[in-house]
Amino acid sequence: MEHAPAEVTSFVGRKRERSQAKSLLSDTRLLTLTGAGGVGKTRLVLRLAEELSRAFPDGVWLVELASLRDGELLPSTVADALGLHEQATRLPTSQLLDYLADKRLLLVLDNCEHLIESCGQLVAKLMKAAPGMRILATSRQALGVPGETVFTVPPLPVPEPGTPIAADVSRRDDAVQLLVERVAAVSPDFAITSENSEMVARICRRLDGIPLAIELAAVQMRSLPMAGILERLDYRFELLGKGRRETLPRHQTLRAAIEWSYELCSADEKLLWRRMSVFVGACDLEAIEYVCSGGAIAAGDIFDLVAGLVDKSIIFLQPGGDQSRYRLLETIREFGVELLDPAEAAVVHARHWQYYRDLIRRADLDFFAPRQMEWFVRLRVDQPNLRAALEYSLTHPGEALAGLESAAALHIFWVAAGRLREGCQWLRRALDLNGEPTRARAHALYGCAYLLIVLGEIDAAMPMLKETRALGEQLGDASACAYANLWTGAAVMYRGDFSGAIPLQEAALAGHRSLDDPFGIYFALRHLSMAATALGDPRAESFEEECLAVCEAHGADLSRSWALWVIGLGKWRRGDVAASAARVREALRLKAVADDLAGEAYCIELLAWAADDTRRAVRLYGAAHTIWEKVGSTLVEFGYIKRFRDPFEQRVRRELNDDVYQSLLREGRELSVDDAIAYALSEEEPEGAPSAAEADTSKLTPREQEIAELISQGLSNKEIAARLLISQRTAEGHVEHILAKLGYSSRTQIAVWFAENPEHRA
Repeated sequence: MEHAPAEVTSFVGRKRERSQAKSLLSDTRLLTLTGAGGVGKTRLVLRLAEELSRAFPDGVWLVELASLRDGELLPSTVADALGLHEQATRLPTSQLLDYLADKRLLLVLDNCEHLIESCGQLVAKLMKAAPGMRILATSRQALGVPGETVFTVPPLPVPEPGTPIAADVSRRDDAVQLLVERVAAVSPDFAITSENSEMVARICRRLDGIPLAIELAAVQMRSLPMAGILERLDYRFELLGKGRRETLPRHQTLRAAIEWSYELCSADEKLLWRRMSVFVGACDLEAIEYVCSGGAIAAGDIFDLVAGLVDKSIIFLQPGGDQSRYRLLETIREFGVELLDPAEAAVVHARHWQYYRDLIRRADLDFFAPRQMEWFVRLRVDQPNLRAALEYSLTHPGEALAGLESAAALHIFWVAAGRLREGCQWLRRALDLNGEPTRARAHALYGCAYLLIVLGEIDAAMPMLKETRALGEQLGDASACAYANLWTGAAVMYRGDFSGAIPLQEAALAGHRSLDDPFGIYFALRHLSMAATALGDPRAESFEEECLAVCEAHGADLSRSWALWVIGLGKWRRGDVAASAARVREALRLKAVADDLAGEAYCIELLAWAADDTRRAVRLYGAAHTIWEKVGSTLVEFGYIKRFRDPFEQRVRRELNDDVYQSLLREGRELSVDDAIAYALSEEEPEGAPSAAEADTSKLTPREQEIAELISQGLSNKEIAARLLISQRTAEGHVEHILAKLGYSSRTQIAVWFAENPEHRA
């Protein structure tokens, strides 16, 4: 499953709920799992998605919404989770509708409750446009969409009073099993005995079988005996339940468990818990030390306090890369927000903004340098907190100018990350608040203009560039004037006027040289190389080599990957095909590290043009085409690439008959992005995706051939089961066997094979 977090603890129970949910999902296209916080909706939906993954040839995709606060960003967030880059001429919702129209995938929307209206509106549109898609959602309330089926996730079963706990582990109630496993994790010698079994049962009943409450209680076994845990729970619940005749509500039970865990923390741990609630999503230790220190907590004490809260299961550790990250579960974060008094909140939110403002400044100053790739990855994982920081700057008095400077500094990141419309949204908001003629406004204008150019909205970009130039001249800001020339030249080039672009880029290059601005020099040389290559200008090669030299001198690998692609294009145009392919493969390796989807598409397509083997060329072209669908830039459709693509496509179509061409194209399109990259970097045929002619069809039984025919007709597993009077589970098993025998990875490949081999009809 794409974007799914790794499970750090075992999944316990829920056999009945998993079976019920699967049955419901076979009859509905939208299944919403509801229930109180802490009841285990997310863990259940992730397990369901994993178990259902083979039934969806276009994959299972997770969209985590807990850290998203702006409903307007929901469509682009879903598109980003699907690996789509923002398209130029359409809004993200329109892009999603088109992309998903023919897909058979499972979309998992986790934590919808705080965006209930936005989620409901988007889901309704997606369901109407994509009949082959299924949606699993988790929320504390239903989305309210026609056709929605709601499944309330119950707490885990607990032992009835007076019922002994079964000696057989497999027959124990799920709540008991969860408590036992989690206690054993912190106290390995723990086992259920005749002496403690009744206390175990009472704890599970007292906590109403709520998984989060049970896990919070279990970690206290490090320092408290089970009798002590039960005594404290009884006291807490009696205190909260005073004056009530009714049974304690489950949400009150969870709150009691969280409050109890809170009271067991030291004063400094409580303070850190409250302060950490200002973070949105995960953060690293450096951020926690800056934002949460002060007063009673020294920065040097933060690590030990964080470690203590990790041990208590208040903070969750997310290992990854060179630096671990930490987060609070949403329910626990909300509790911290409630306890953060206004004066304390004002200080911590201001420090949060100051930290991320400084992070953006450091990234901007150090971006065209050896840490370029590191900064790109860092900013991408910090996006939820960057959004929160920018929102603070644009809504608090006295911070709007700093917010404008920060938004402007992020414009290159938004391009590289494919978050073009979001970047435009932040920049336009900041520009509206800062109408004075300042250097910051000039730089924000050309940053926003560049985003619009990449989106294909050149008419909207040109007035911004005109104002940038005017401000640069008025303020004596040579940098603003140089960037006005740079991006105006880019706009002219992407409109197809290569001759008109060169003088503007030359002026930009001269301006950036005078300022010793290596990033501007790199971009001007890159655009000069592209324009000169398109024109057959002999200066192209010198532009290319200097562009690469600038990147290498500063160790900027992400920019270097584009310089290598430009060199590869130039060498291919000049007939040095082998050298071209070598350079482009070098670029592709760098782009794969950065997960630069657009760059990967550029590289794989150029490798298709340069391939000696026509069949391989078409497979690569098909693979690039699938990635372009995710990228969607009009620069491909109307601009630079199209002038080279059309002759290539005409050539390979002449060399292959249409059936073979279409078959090879489909094989390439079936490759995942990772498989496409691996294929492009090798000289071998793609593993796991044999052509129809290569598939070993002799192993199929008559029944499997019959099912293959039904798959080719577009029938689902459920429809196949009904047609053949077999269970859906049996039909799913047959499909899995067919995939394994043919060496395929999707139902689409089975359908293509069957259509091309009519002799296998049952």
